Amino acid sequence: MNINHIDGKNKGNVKLYSLSTCGWCKKTKALLKNIGVAYDFIDVDLLSGNEKDKIYAELEKWNPIGSFPTIVINNDVCIAGFNEDKIIKELGT
Repeated sequence: MNINHIDGKNKGNVKLYSLSTCGWCKKTKALLKNIGVAYDFIDVDLLSGNEKDKIYAELEKWNPIGSFPTIVINNDVCIAGFNEDKIIKELGT
C-alpha cells in the first residue's frame, strides 16, 4: 500500500485520506505544509482491489459518508472536509 509521509513538526499521528484529483484535498495538503505538520496521506483513488476496500472500511469508521478529505489525528479526532479553522485549531503551532 502506498502511504506517503510528509516531514514536519510532530503533532502526533496525523493521517489524511485524500483523492489525487480532489481540489479540497490539495488545499488540505497545502495547508498542512504551510503550518509545517508531519503527516501521512493515502490517495485512495490510486489504490486498487483489496487495498482500496481495506482503506474505505478504515475511512468509514471515522467518516461514515466516506467524503474527502478526511484527517484523523491520534486515532481520536476526525476532521471531514476542508475545515481550515478546525485544522489549525487541532494542529496549528
